[in-house]
Amino acid sequence: MSEFRLLIDGKLVPGAAELAVTNPATEDVLAMAPRADRAQLDQAVASAKAAFPTWSKMPIRQRGALLVKLADAMEARKDEFIRLLTREQGKPLPESGWEVNRAIHHMRHVATMDLPLKVLKEDATQRVIQQHAPLGIVAAITPWNVPVLLLIVKTAPALLTGNTMVIKPAPTTPLTTLRFGELCAEILPPGVVNIIVDNNDLGDVLTKHPDIAAVTFTGSTATGKKVMQSAAGSLKRLTLELGGNDAAIVLDDVDPKEVAPKLFASATIFAGQGCIAIKRVYVHDSQYDEMCDELGRLARDIVVDDGTKQGTQMGPLQNKAQFERVRGFLEEAKQNGKIVAGGEVLPGKGYFVQPTIVRDIGDDARLVKEEQFGPVLPVLRYADVDDAIARANDSPYGLGGSVWSADLDRAAKVAAKINSGTIWINKHLDVQPDVPMGGSKQSGIGTEMGQEGLEEFTQRTIINMAL
Repeated sequence: MSEFRLLIDGKLVPGAAELAVTNPATEDVLAMAPRADRAQLDQAVASAKAAFPTWSKMPIRQRGALLVKLADAMEARKDEFIRLLTREQGKPLPESGWEVNRAIHHMRHVATMDLPLKVLKEDATQRVIQQHAPLGIVAAITPWNVPVLLLIVKTAPALLTGNTMVIKPAPTTPLTTLRFGELCAEILPPGVVNIIVDNNDLGDVLTKHPDIAAVTFTGSTATGKKVMQSAAGSLKRLTLELGGNDAAIVLDDVDPKEVAPKLFASATIFAGQGCIAIKRVYVHDSQYDEMCDELGRLARDIVVDDGTKQGTQMGPLQNKAQFERVRGFLEEAKQNGKIVAGGEVLPGKGYFVQPTIVRDIGDDARLVKEEQFGPVLPVLRYADVDDAIARANDSPYGLGGSVWSADLDRAAKVAAKINSGTIWINKHLDVQPDVPMGGSKQSGIGTEMGQEGLEEFTQRTIINMAL
């Protein structure tokens, strides 16, 4: 595999040290990534600072045209990105293909967006105008579960709105981001995008840096709180997309055979390692047994293997720490509930877990209360829908959720009572670049995607003039 380099001031450079990147399907070293030190982080920030005056003054349509060139360049190397993503993240090639294609589509969409002047008031005495200015240098810290798409979700709007960037990918999945850096080096002016890699030792330095104006972070709620504390000293702007414990409420008028495959797919996508994947399912008494049986059958039939192999439907967990965490959930589920299917890790190398369905488990179990971030799905029984809503809302998280029913009006009334940033009806995980998304409670601060997500990377300025 070709060599990887950091991107600092438009140049692809080696790191001060190296970091081994492991293939989660084999536990073998996939590549050695360059690892930055504090001096290189400071160089990256300084180059972004130097590039900001010119980049921020460039007309938005010119910046959009450069985003289109980046999308074209990624599309030209799409197969390389897809295979590299599978090897470093673990997800099967079809899932990697979906992610890379969505990233390209997202970049193209953002490139067409605009920040027009808006007249708020105008009469004989005054004219009030709203405009948006870039913030400065944006630090983007991206996660290991969806590293390509979430990189673009952050990078495209930050760049379009005139900010420059320092990007830090998760240390277990830095390779696709470094490949993206090669495209940036060819297409963007020096310093507009800088990419560094650490071993979870430079995040605090980056988020505290006095020249960083804003931080956009996706990751766990626990880490998000640390990012918020770190950024508080200089009141940096924050966009935090954090953990979730998405509940699906299944009403008593659905066909379990029809709905179960959709629930299962939304719970096990990326081996369950999705912030807005379904994490718990509430099913009415009258359909509980049948739904558990259907979900169990799906779990037993899915093909779990190395994501590069044809026919693989679910890959490994991404890293050893998460593998051990999910193993703990499995052991506790055996004590607190009844395993319908799965329940074990797979023998041999790789961080493979059998997709697991757990029934007859209490609301106080850790698998129900916490975000498992793995393919272990608790199915809970309810008799009264208001009780199901109350139990779904009894969580510190509020990222997403869904309601499943043959009656859309009935489902909409239930959805309106769920305390989450996004609630889908008869679907889940439908994320679109022109639809805003943000969490409630401890699932995040701020908005990504949509016009609202674009404006997160700007300072709203009001010009109020007397006539």
